[in-house]
Amino acid sequence: MEVAVVTPTELAGKRRVPVLIEDRVGHYPEFREFFERTFALREIGLSRPGYLVAPSWHVYELVFVGRSGEPFPCGVEINALVDGLEPLEEDVVDRDLWAILRWMIAGVGGPWSVADLDATGQLYRLPAAQSG
Repeated sequence: MEVAVVTPTELAGKRRVPVLIEDRVGHYPEFREFFERTFALREIGLSRPGYLVAPSWHVYELVFVGRSGEPFPCGVEINALVDGLEPLEEDVVDRDLWAILRWMIAGVGGPWSVADLDATGQLYRLPAAQSG
């Protein structure tokens, strides 16, 4: 299972758990452009988040942040959508986030590469990167 953009069918009974916040997506314009393309942000703007399904089959919500005077999106917040008060499986979330980062890097393209990301994860001995 790869990471895929989805439309959630039902959000009732779900809680949002913040799992990653990046407040400077525009540090490299290619990352902002990737999110614009992937989630049609020029058309929808701040009107709704984006959603991804990860290899674990969990759904993640991407909330795109806008700031006055900065190109949109200038940041992204990733929330895990969890049933009710069910516990968050941190090791699963870590593997999913790694898969999402790999998907994003592949979508952005050079000079960034998935191989470079994986090598960085190996260097820092990130458990989620060991299975990538």
